[in-house]
Amino acid sequence: MKPDELNKRQQLKDDYPFYARNCLHIRTKEDGLCRFVLNSAQEYIHGKLEQQLEKEGRIRALILKGRQQGASTYVEGRFIHKTTHNKGKRAFILTHDSESTDALFEMTKRYYDNLPEFVKPVIAASNAKELKFSLLDSGYKIGTAGNAEVGRGQTIQYFHGSEVGFWKNAARLTKGVMQAVPKSGGSEIILESTANGVGNYFHKQWVAAEKGLSEFMPIFVPWYWQDEYRAEVKPGFIVTDEEKKLSELYGLEENQLQWRRFKIIELSADGEDGEKAFKQEYPMSSTEAFQVTGGGDMLINSDACLKARKYEANGSGPLVVGVDPSRGGDRFTTINRQGRKMYGITSRVGDECNTLGKNVSFLKNILDTVCPVAGKKPDKMFIDFGSGADIVDRLHELGYQNKVTAVHFGGSALNDLKYTNKRNEIWGELADWLNDESLPVDIPDSDDLQADICASPYDRDSKDRRVLWPKSKIKEKLGFSPDIGDASALTFAEPVKEDYDIDDLYIPSRW
Repeated sequence: MKPDELNKRQQLKDDYPFYARNCLHIRTKEDGLCRFVLNSAQEYIHGKLEQQLEKEGRIRALILKGRQQGASTYVEGRFIHKTTHNKGKRAFILTHDSESTDALFEMTKRYYDNLPEFVKPVIAASNAKELKFSLLDSGYKIGTAGNAEVGRGQTIQYFHGSEVGFWKNAARLTKGVMQAVPKSGGSEIILESTANGVGNYFHKQWVAAEKGLSEFMPIFVPWYWQDEYRAEVKPGFIVTDEEKKLSELYGLEENQLQWRRFKIIELSADGEDGEKAFKQEYPMSSTEAFQVTGGGDMLINSDACLKARKYEANGSGPLVVGVDPSRGGDRFTTINRQGRKMYGITSRVGDECNTLGKNVSFLKNILDTVCPVAGKKPDKMFIDFGSGADIVDRLHELGYQNKVTAVHFGGSALNDLKYTNKRNEIWGELADWLNDESLPVDIPDSDDLQADICASPYDRDSKDRRVLWPKSKIKEKLGFSPDIGDASALTFAEPVKEDYDIDDLYIPSRW
């Protein structure tokens, strides 16, 4: 074999995108059978997976995406590439229903059938759910999540869970098939799905990954990366105020806005809320994708958070620290705020915050240290009394009575005409601070923070006051406690006096 041929063969083995566009074929609505060239979303997914593989030596990833963005096409091709180029490797694909099982295996079989002969291994068996490559002792198998025992007893190097948000028996499945994947040796577990509400297995796994509490890496793919999600702009097209905001936040063009309009109308059939359905099926952010069902509007929307994440403001005025101590496995979280700027998130878990002494020492250090951003020590620290009463007492004993204040979430609000209790008040002030379009604010560019702040479902009482869901209900429905959100809201517990430039500081109406 000539050197050029050897180099190309090696590149086919080492470079999946190169292999895909030269060896794999997909079926499209427009062009029929054609070469598989990765689209923008697939290139992004590939880059993230390869980064993790190089760093960790294995892949553990969650992919949250809109409909028809090619995640399964990418993963199936990836696993064909790996099982046909390596000995003793087994791939297993698990889908949410039998129709999807058939469709994905048909795709996989098409990949194999159209491989060039020089990269096409001998096949020992082929049936409706399995390919075996005899000389390589490798294979490719597919199953349906309806069977809770599927995959048990196997050894699998590559596992793809498809539409995991719609799995039945998800908890039992994870104890079976996913435990068959070794923790090392380049193994891969890739779970992908469109969103299917909150509280299910995929949503809980996503939250844990986004908060850095699991070994999985979250990968979000927005709908507007798809070139085909565009439509010819109709004559007389006028951009609405909402669409103008979307264009500013996400860089959408008019043909994308036109496609979005058509899709919302399509999803509005039979009296359905087309806009809400669009956000779940074609999300722009992970927060937008996972929507609460069963009532409850949100105090803070994801667009307001995204705008604040992109804005830069100079902090001025009093430096206020909000503290949400850990409880029941939650995180011990702090955050700083100076006027229109919020920054400096810290989150501690496990052994870092399992004793009173550790927590007091940590907060004492914050109080005694000049903040490098503010150029001074904190002026005030507000601590949730419900889980931090002992911390407050000890800090007071150490002489911080004037700087440390306990906040009783169930206590009286300063403005009891507007709020039912202190918790509703501080979250309401946080919402007003974020949602005020006339005075933009700056928050950390953090998916974790956005997820927590947007976890603010509320109802209204008989006096039309906004009443947040109890924390226990939020945790039950959403699968997590919004610790950073509570810490952020605590920075609005009381007015904190200091000389400052009034034009550069957001002041709520009651200050």
